[in-house]
Amino acid sequence: MVGGGEAVVGLGPRVAVWGALGAVYRAQLSRARVARIPLLFVATFQSVGIMVLMRGVVDGGGEEARAVVAGSAVLVVAFVALNLLAQYFGHLRAAGGLDHYATLPVPGAAVALGTAAAYASFTVPGVLVTAVVGALLYQLPLGGLWVALAVVPLAGAALAGLGAALGLLAPRAELATLCGQLGMSAALLLGVLPESRLPELARWLRELLPSSYGVDALAVALDPRPDWGSVVANLTVCAAIGAVALALATWAYRRAAVR
Repeated sequence: MVGGGEAVVGLGPRVAVWGALGAVYRAQLSRARVARIPLLFVATFQSVGIMVLMRGVVDGGGEEARAVVAGSAVLVVAFVALNLLAQYFGHLRAAGGLDHYATLPVPGAAVALGTAAAYASFTVPGVLVTAVVGALLYQLPLGGLWVALAVVPLAGAALAGLGAALGLLAPRAELATLCGQLGMSAALLLGVLPESRLPELARWLRELLPSSYGVDALAVALDPRPDWGSVVANLTVCAAIGAVALALATWAYRRAAVR
């Protein structure tokens, strides 16, 4: 009570990180199912179309065929987790939506990580459809496609973290959209095209692309005799980059929320 007899009402206690993370994840996943299904269809159709076009210049069953299929599958993740998430956070920041989150007893890490996780997991159906269609189109074995279930969360974490950071750090929503589009274009050009056909400079740039390690892991898994050591190594690197990208997204959210 204060001198005038009025009660002071404070904010409720802050929610634990894991509980808040789960709540944000469920809310964003529900929102994504309603608003993003048409875009997921576009992303999947785009990747399948790229594989059909590349079939005219790439023979089935070889190393280049595995690279095209793996790159096209991960491109679905790039379209949603990187491109759309950069646009979402860019518009959220421009519209003052971060102010709403800042008033809630929810840690900033839960907002950034929960949203990124929802966008990444939303891509699972499109990735699996693209991978199966590609394997059949290029006469690749289907036994290693289960690796895609590991590639989606790991590559998705890296790309979603990067997309969230781009959207939060861009000074204007238009620039966030541009950065997301450029990131997706990089995933297309450097991820779908076989590495052996890239010039030397493009190969170096490919090493800097977070999703390229997920592409390489899935491509090796599509081999009739996969080198599982290589698959694990690529997934490990992808996981490490994903952790760094999500930490960057968390820092970018906190930086944007206090401005």
